[in-house]
Amino acid sequence: MNQKTIAFIGAGNMAFAIIAGLVKSGYPAANIIACNKSNQARCEQLRQMGLQVDLTNREAVERADVVILAVKPQMMAEVCAEFAEVDFADKWVISVAAGIAVARLEQLLPSARNIVRTMPNTPSLIGEGMSGLFAKKIVEPTACRFAEQLLSAVGQCYWVETESQLNQIIAITGSSPAYFFKFMEAMQQSAVKMGFSEQDARVLVQSVAIGAAKMVAANPELSLATLRENVTSKGGTTAQALAVFEQHRLDQTVDEAMNAAIKRAEEMEKSL
Repeated sequence: MNQKTIAFIGAGNMAFAIIAGLVKSGYPAANIIACNKSNQARCEQLRQMGLQVDLTNREAVERADVVILAVKPQMMAEVCAEFAEVDFADKWVISVAAGIAVARLEQLLPSARNIVRTMPNTPSLIGEGMSGLFAKKIVEPTACRFAEQLLSAVGQCYWVETESQLNQIIAITGSSPAYFFKFMEAMQQSAVKMGFSEQDARVLVQSVAIGAAKMVAANPELSLATLRENVTSKGGTTAQALAVFEQHRLDQTVDEAMNAAIKRAEEMEKSL
């Protein structure tokens, strides 16, 4: 990975995860600038890691070869206004903000030519992320490779052909950790009703969730349907439980939920 000067505009949890992954992988901390005016404790934490944290957003962008936009979507226009007049012709811009289309970033940063839009998810915080990436055909291949290497520091990457597919990635990987948390939460609540303590119920539920996920990863040749069928004896307890899911149209509910996430992502793009 080329050791360019990277400026993180915004250093919240996702940016911090990427920074920590970069430093852990051997990227020089001295080559990373982080700006987060609202969290001095985080700035001190990053300073202790060896990062530059005392520059203004504009100063950081002017010094950087690569600019990572990691602010909240609703703050993007205001933040970009601080350095909109900086010449981005020779800089690479990587956005990790949901709902901000490339066309909108081009409006906010008129001189930027190499913009990569990414959608990391929260498992990136523990190095188990899956990030969607999109770039127009005019973007330099080296910029795309750098963005992929950057996100690979916190997990896996998946490139999409069209920007609209990135909204689908949001539904599939970006929002989806919450789907699993919700299902686990419902199982925990049911176990508590059976008489288990909340702590014991959580341990039981998270253990089986981890085990099931590892079984999926360990058996790529088996379809998810086959793995489910392997656990399901005809007329047994699992079959009875799955019948309830079928009765309440779980598959359709999940499909509707994912499409609702896509619709909201599209609405956000239009509003921001």
